[in-house]
Amino acid sequence: MATPGVCMKIINARHNKDGFGTISNPEKFLNQDYQLLKQYCNINRVRYVDDMFPPDRRSIGKDILSPSDLSKVKWERPSKIASNPSFVVDGVSRFDFGQGMIGNCWFLASIGALTFQDFIFNQVVPLEQNFDDEYCGLFHFRFWRFGRWVDVVIDDKLPTINGRLIFVHSKDPNEFWPALLEKAYAKVCGSYSDMNSGTPSEALVDFTGGVHICINLSDPPPNLWELMCRAGKSKSLIGCGTPQGDTSANTVLPNGLVQGHAYTVTGVKEVISRGQTVNLVRLWNPWGQGEWNGDWSDGSPLWQTVSPQDREMCLSICDDGEYWMPLKAFCEFYSDLDICCLCPDFLDGSSSCHWKTSFYEGRWVAGTTAGGCMNNRDSFWTNPQYRVKIDKLLSECSAAPDEKNMLVSLMQKPDKRNRRLVQSLHIGFSVFEVSITFYCFCDSAQRGKFPASFFNTHAPIAQTKTYMNAREVMEFLMLKPGEYLIVPSTFNANETASFILTILSKAETHVHENSGGHNHEHMEPTPVTNKTDDDNKRTLFRQYSDKYEEVDAEQLQTLLNERILKGDLKSGGFSTDACRSMVALMDTSITGKLNGEEFVRLWNKIVMYKDIFFSTDVSQTGTLSLNELRNAIMASGKRISDDMLNLMALRYGSSSGQITLENFISLGLRFDCINKIFSQLSDGMTMTLRESEWMYLSMYT
Repeated sequence: MATPGVCMKIINARHNKDGFGTISNPEKFLNQDYQLLKQYCNINRVRYVDDMFPPDRRSIGKDILSPSDLSKVKWERPSKIASNPSFVVDGVSRFDFGQGMIGNCWFLASIGALTFQDFIFNQVVPLEQNFDDEYCGLFHFRFWRFGRWVDVVIDDKLPTINGRLIFVHSKDPNEFWPALLEKAYAKVCGSYSDMNSGTPSEALVDFTGGVHICINLSDPPPNLWELMCRAGKSKSLIGCGTPQGDTSANTVLPNGLVQGHAYTVTGVKEVISRGQTVNLVRLWNPWGQGEWNGDWSDGSPLWQTVSPQDREMCLSICDDGEYWMPLKAFCEFYSDLDICCLCPDFLDGSSSCHWKTSFYEGRWVAGTTAGGCMNNRDSFWTNPQYRVKIDKLLSECSAAPDEKNMLVSLMQKPDKRNRRLVQSLHIGFSVFEVSITFYCFCDSAQRGKFPASFFNTHAPIAQTKTYMNAREVMEFLMLKPGEYLIVPSTFNANETASFILTILSKAETHVHENSGGHNHEHMEPTPVTNKTDDDNKRTLFRQYSDKYEEVDAEQLQTLLNERILKGDLKSGGFSTDACRSMVALMDTSITGKLNGEEFVRLWNKIVMYKDIFFSTDVSQTGTLSLNELRNAIMASGKRISDDMLNLMALRYGSSSGQITLENFISLGLRFDCINKIFSQLSDGMTMTLRESEWMYLSMYT
């Protein structure tokens, strides 16, 4: 049913407005409250056991352990695994841990990057936790998940075989923050097996909620080195990966690198060798061993060509998984570079100009707002649209003519908790310039969606290079001051998914969703009235009315189904409940029935909506598709947002998404009533568009 989902959306919107879901006030994942649980355990002197992520094979998941190994697994608390368990021993470091039996090198590489930034680490890993007097087997961690921070509670039962941790494990057997952090993230993903395979960018974003850019190293930007240096100085988390080989196996190449493997970038350094400047990149393998053996590796003679100071600072000859390599080789042997930072200022290195961030949540819904890519000429315009106005740069932010000034990111949100069950769609976006010329031929105050004709005559000035089935796609753009339209879409039409659109700009930017919204000055079609015709309607009415010349819902049902709309109805006619609703909407005398005048007004409205229905049923199926529904609503003189259209489809459409005449008439009558109530209320108060939107949605439920 539509109601619970819509109500939750209203509640979430209010919570976001009140600061819920921020790092200082994170949402409680699965509604588990760390403080209340800890208080309960301490009062009752019990050790916490998490029934939402139970210590059994369900939390391990499928296909990562053989049946024989799975049967050997015992879930033990740290006190049973180590003699003197501690949360942290002598600080945190990338060298604290090694990978276990899951293929989650992408996650561990991200943890390696996280250990470099104390402030970010402390946000994710609250360090006040320990095995002290208040210990009760309960820990918590914080992650950014698709637009909001969540606080994740776990117990400290960890999977072991023969007393040894089978997943991530610390070099010091008494240190447990890596294993507990991994367990918390496994809970968010659905199970340990749901962490199998991924890219560092996913966890880097979940650790920061920050700005993420991905660089294709086969075609790097000319300023790659400068960008990496600035990122290194601006508290960024940096990860990278090698291309996959012929198989999914992590094959170790002769040069020491692992195919299809994630690494952490732990440093950049410029050295002088034989009079030439050499740009070096330091990387770390989350296996904790296995290193590059080419130029500038631990055993390379090239280290003898640099100054003793640089050699002492950089060179560490031990198989700890960390090594240096030249930037050229890095671009040759690695496929992509992910940089994630709390602040985007590193993008241009300017400390005097701060980037502005805009964040929007939206949804593609099959049949209404999932128009597909531009190959779908007839439906592309139905996708969500975002109007962007970019102001002129301030003098202190002035940039070169071709310097990029906007980063646009599109992230799809999963509809399932278990990460391995999520089927990522191919997503992308297009950017169109809204020129002055366009305004000469249309209403300059247009608030509705740009129609198909706009996209047939305007080519995008920027777009994602390709549609990718990735969690996130992004483009770094240069846009001059002016007005633009950003249209996010899936590649194929009629694919349903939620998304987050993030826009970062050096200039002041004004963005609003361009899906229509409410228009209180709309011109509504007036039901055609004719005195003779109305008299005939009253005559028919008297044949069915009671001695007080009124009809109730049952009598109205007979009138509509057997006389007024006979032959036009395709699905059995109006139900008794639908007729009760009509009586409630039209009963201005508040008698629970309709008198003659009220009935005639209802009949005229029904005829008007019937005419609109058949004029917009271009497919001549006797029902309205969801695109035809949008046209029918517009033909009735109303504007609706994407949220409203999606809600109407859920509330009044069949399982196949079709709207019958009966349901369209019921919808039209309800919409008329809501418009009148809204207009009366808004006369006495000031509302934002978003507040009025939620009022509409809440009244519909």
